[in-house]
Amino acid sequence: MMNKGLEIIEAHHLFGMESKKIKVLIHPESIVHSCVSYVDGSVLAQMGVPDMRTPIAVSLAWPKRIKTSFEALDLGSLKSLTFRDPDLDTFPALNLARQALDMGGFAPTVLNAANEVAVYEFLDKNISFLDITKIVEKALEEVPSGSATNLTQIYEIDKNTRERVLKETKPSIISKSTA
Repeated sequence: MMNKGLEIIEAHHLFGMESKKIKVLIHPESIVHSCVSYVDGSVLAQMGVPDMRTPIAVSLAWPKRIKTSFEALDLGSLKSLTFRDPDLDTFPALNLARQALDMGGFAPTVLNAANEVAVYEFLDKNISFLDITKIVEKALEEVPSGSATNLTQIYEIDKNTRERVLKETKPSIISKSTA
């Protein structure tokens, strides 16, 4: 769910929306890729087959539409569309992303860098899946103060966070191999 958390941060920056106005829903069919609710109560949804190539093509070509060879959505074949609120105890990454957004400054950069390192460590079987959010949460406790005025600062914070998180995960990896 960290990807959804990063999308909250993305929507905030793209649309200037407050974190609390951006809602995440669990949609098991993966047909609805995004929705916008309007003041009149209507909802506009971007729907397609469970494949991100079409939404990516839409965003890259915007405001134009391009012809693709991707499978089209057959509305007649849909049996139902279901949505539910995420269980934030089960998906703590969503709260971490909102926390980083609310903290501002370098926090979103730290969140992303720590998450990427933790995910790689999980994929390399060095940490458990549940350790990912613990590692990210710890990284958010050590966010440098200030805000970026240029990309070099963001790259530096990203690099430092990755190095620090990797260094901090190594002792647990070493203790596992000697156990």
